[in-house]
Amino acid sequence: MTTPDRYISRLRLTSFRNYTSAALDLDHRHVVLVGENGAGKTNLIEAVSLLSPGRGLRRAPFESLALSGSDGMWAVAATVETPFGPADMGTGATTDTAAARRVRINGANARSVEEMSDYLRVLWLIPAMDGIFSGPAADRRRFLDRLVTTLIPGHSAAVGDFEKAMRQRNRLLEENGDPAWLSAIETQMAETASAIHFARADSLAHLQGVMAANVADTGFPEALLELSPLFEDSVPGTASALEAELVGRWKTARALDKAAGRTTFGPHRVDLAVTHKDKAMPAGLCSTGEQKALLIGLVLVHARLVAQMTGITPLLLLDEIAAHLDPRRRAALFDALDKLRTQCWMTGTDPVLFADLGARAQRFAVDAGQLARMPG
Repeated sequence: MTTPDRYISRLRLTSFRNYTSAALDLDHRHVVLVGENGAGKTNLIEAVSLLSPGRGLRRAPFESLALSGSDGMWAVAATVETPFGPADMGTGATTDTAAARRVRINGANARSVEEMSDYLRVLWLIPAMDGIFSGPAADRRRFLDRLVTTLIPGHSAAVGDFEKAMRQRNRLLEENGDPAWLSAIETQMAETASAIHFARADSLAHLQGVMAANVADTGFPEALLELSPLFEDSVPGTASALEAELVGRWKTARALDKAAGRTTFGPHRVDLAVTHKDKAMPAGLCSTGEQKALLIGLVLVHARLVAQMTGITPLLLLDEIAAHLDPRRRAALFDALDKLRTQCWMTGTDPVLFADLGARAQRFAVDAGQLARMPG
């Protein structure tokens, strides 16, 4: 296995989930975590996912992350090996409110959580995402926004800002609020909505191009991707024009939205359509195995896109990834990971599932929040 440009060489947890404390010292190889359900495998990779913008792979409130019975404080710290030398990164609960978190990089407070993306990018697949193609549109939007955030770190904050402003608008409509204040909120919404829309559309266009050129190397099927339009008619092609269009339409729709009790159109209503290219079939109608293969292929290709566009190949967190793959698919996955040249963290209940990785992985047993290095 070729040494990746970036990987975690040291991980420390303090009062996080079911870990009073935990320490891993690592080399560049993949990381396999083996243990029974409930032992803390997913908790460990959730901690790694917090070394990126957003709320991590479970999207959990920060105040829920602390060890039960503790004082509410928790911390995750890592050393990331980069082409420019090691970088020390950490995140944890703030002292003033457990609902927020702070980030420190190389001993100094970071200006924003997005600053972590200068050193590390993170992507993940978890079992809860297995039904994403047949589930509600909100799940696909969250999946898409995670992909976009790995490319554009500020995207997650833009989505959060839009949703906060939209909730304010909904309350003002319900309370017959000041029209001037409504206009100000709608202007703010339009600015973030435009940024969200173009970030999604541009990222999908780049992803589709990279997929067409590279998916054969992954051993997984190619997907066709399409974002549903913001409106039934045409969408303006520039940010300023789209902002003006949204402001006008939201003003016109105030009575309708008040009656509906929600904002009836905007980036929070779009959907991601995914089609199995070879079968010309919507992903949601494919078999469970085919949907899993499409999802894995999407993430593998997106990792290549992030590497091409940012120069940083993302770390991959794959929770229970091997359990539902046949031997051929598992071998294809392991080979594709080697081609990516990244450190991948994988969890499972049976070490046999990872036997084909051989010396390409370092293995740890997880038992009730305790870690032990396994031979091999």
